Amino acid sequence: MSGIGPVEPGEGTRVRAATPLPRSARRALLTRTLRRHRRPLIGACAAAAVLAGGGYLWATRPVPVPPAAPPFPSQVTRLAYLEPQAGAPESDVRRFTFGVEIQVDSGPPVTVTRISQPYGGVSVISAPRAPFRTKAGSPSKIMITFRVTDCGNVPRNAGLPFLDVTLRNTRAIQDHSFILGPRYARDLSKALQVACGNDFG
Repeated sequence: MSGIGPVEPGEGTRVRAATPLPRSARRALLTRTLRRHRRPLIGACAAAAVLAGGGYLWATRPVPVPPAAPPFPSQVTRLAYLEPQAGAPESDVRRFTFGVEIQVDSGPPVTVTRISQPYGGVSVISAPRAPFRTKAGSPSKIMITFRVTDCGNVPRNAGLPFLDVTLRNTRAIQDHSFILGPRYARDLSKALQVACGNDFG
């Protein structure tokens, strides 16, 4: 016999089949095993339940809605014409002042960074001077003083005059033209007629 290879059964020998355990012995073995490992098994089941519950809660959690962006400043800002203000001395007929009211309807405060008008022969100064800010629900009065510098660049009749205003809030910076209505057009035309007389170009 050599030392290589498995041992082979000799003549007249056979492999005996394993006899199955009786049912009662199998049940007793299973019961002993469960008793021995009961606490670790209960702990594992509890941990699995907690993980499954936590995973379900995380998967079904409400997704927070991002806050809405504030409105664009031109969407919430209104400019209303009030009236001509007390006139300048007679020696300075080329200077006149109008009152307007600015109002912000909602959202963050709006800053007015510039006020101008479309006529090349007229300069504009505001009081308060830009930049100034207005909060929602707190209208502000603005005095707009026009000074005619060149009657050749002033229209005889201001048909649809407007003010160009640059507005800024936390959302954007916008240039917006405000048309202040027929009363403003009439008063502005009258003031320009007085300022320039027969000097219109």
